[in-house]
Amino acid sequence: MFLPLHDGVPLQHMKTPVVARSLIVACTLIHLVFVLGPLSQDEMVGGLGLIPAVLFGLEFLPEGYPFVPVWMTLFTNIFLHGSWFHLIGNMLFLWVFGDNVEDAMGHLRFLVFFVLCGAIASFVHAVASFTIVGAGTPESFMLPTPQRPLIGASGGVAGVVAAYVILYPRVRIWALFLGGIPLRLPAYWAIGFWLAVQLASAILGSDDGVGWFAHLGGFVAGAILIPLMRHRYDPVLARAAAQELQTPR
Repeated sequence: MFLPLHDGVPLQHMKTPVVARSLIVACTLIHLVFVLGPLSQDEMVGGLGLIPAVLFGLEFLPEGYPFVPVWMTLFTNIFLHGSWFHLIGNMLFLWVFGDNVEDAMGHLRFLVFFVLCGAIASFVHAVASFTIVGAGTPESFMLPTPQRPLIGASGGVAGVVAAYVILYPRVRIWALFLGGIPLRLPAYWAIGFWLAVQLASAILGSDDGVGWFAHLGGFVAGAILIPLMRHRYDPVLARAAAQELQTPR
């Protein structure tokens, strides 16, 4: 387990990370509709979640589903969450890491970056759901079935995490590890630990209810896109910020 708490990296180019905060508000409001709205949670997931078998035209939902063109569920599923714990975990990552990534890109590029990472992550999950890891392995080692809906901002968040560790690898962040141990570690150690957990869980199939391959797909997408989309990154400022934050207080 890895749960980020605080990094303290100051913003260099903007006063407020408008997009990151707006995404948090939007996801929270949508979850309130998900929980309290007129439609049931099953209807919301069926209408806006990503179902790999439906995306590839191998199966079809009842009339009226999904609520948007099938290809758009690559995007709409990003804003749905299955529980408050699911939502809070994703939004905490976005709160801690999103502001500095938005600062390095600007508002519009960050929004495009987040949505692209989420959509690519969703597509990777959809493709992976048709693959079996290892011939002859038991069902517990199979990837999620193509009929299981995917929802959540984890893929977009994973892209933000990748961008952050590339931009600020040596910044020390406070986080909870392994069930609640508070530690202050360089970003490359903390995020490296998180990435190792994602890889191990994807390979071992530890919980087919979690989109591990979506996390990995989003991370790779973020690592590829950040060099292309950042335009406000100053390595000198990054090193100065890292040195300042590493100074004992």
